[in-house]
Amino acid sequence: MSDTPILPPVRDLPPEARRHMFDRQPAEGPLAGLAGSPPPAPQWFEDALAQKPERRFVSVGGARIHYLRWGDPSKPGLLLIHGNAAHAWWWSFIAPFLAQDYHVAAMDLSGMGDSVWRTGQAGYSMTLFAEEAMAVLGDAGMFEAPTPPVIAAHSFGGFVTMKAAADHGERLTGIVIIDSPINPPVREEGGPGGDPVDHKPHPHKVYSGIASALARFRLMPPQPCENLFLLDWVARKSLKEVAGPKGEPGFTWKFDPAIWRHFSIGDTAELLKRTRCRVAVFRGEHSALMPPCTGAHVFELLDRAAPVVEIPQARHHVMLDQPLALVAALRALLADWAHSVATRRRV
Repeated sequence: MSDTPILPPVRDLPPEARRHMFDRQPAEGPLAGLAGSPPPAPQWFEDALAQKPERRFVSVGGARIHYLRWGDPSKPGLLLIHGNAAHAWWWSFIAPFLAQDYHVAAMDLSGMGDSVWRTGQAGYSMTLFAEEAMAVLGDAGMFEAPTPPVIAAHSFGGFVTMKAAADHGERLTGIVIIDSPINPPVREEGGPGGDPVDHKPHPHKVYSGIASALARFRLMPPQPCENLFLLDWVARKSLKEVAGPKGEPGFTWKFDPAIWRHFSIGDTAELLKRTRCRVAVFRGEHSALMPPCTGAHVFELLDRAAPVVEIPQARHHVMLDQPLALVAALRALLADWAHSVATRRRV
């Protein structure tokens, strides 16, 4: 999400997405021409941000996990989880539209956003990330509502959510996986180099000003984004103030570059098949990570009994490309789940 290339395990990505991950990116991103000034934004975005969330923390495995909360705690719970190197504020213009009917939270996984970086030999793991999600649900009181909560998650967060649903699915109403690719076997060949092994992290650069930092912000995998006001918002929330090499004030990225050093994402197809609650999958119509064949493969993994919904005109970063279409799709799905009975076979 920044100038530092973060390379997660890529065994599940289509070959074209693998190439994107290894391509050399231009020195400046799409915000470079703004000179640090926020671009104009529509009224719906301003109205959404005016609904300020409550900020909370919960401790999980020695790490302080940050999350945001909107809405009435007596309503059904909905937890939103971000993708790799992102943060809870990616959901801050989506959550208010859902808080009319749900008690909504958006969390920062450890090592990202405003959650603590993990240290020591244990480091990061899928099990810990899933435990963080369950802890946020508990701390927010979402298990005390009349119906169990739902988790909706984007990209890497979707794999974390699959793990939570495989281990704790009986405590959830369901999960919504948004553009988290599980690649069909026929596409596993090809691509440069395979998975990164023992990826050595590089410390983040410290920028002298907000404009120079924003100029380096880019999406991974690379894609255009017409909604610069959204890109600018999430980029600003990706930065923190720090001291430079000589003690001068500066800005750098919030996420821990060491997350992937010894990380294993596991067998994502098996994780999905082991989920013990309702499942729905959303994919961007033009996503490089989840093309139609990948969506079809996921549909088969779910016994052809769970919806795979295409968000029109969206690429991988669905909430940046088509935020209101994503809101509408989530509203429709959750309303259906509230009034229907699950039919998918359980194992």
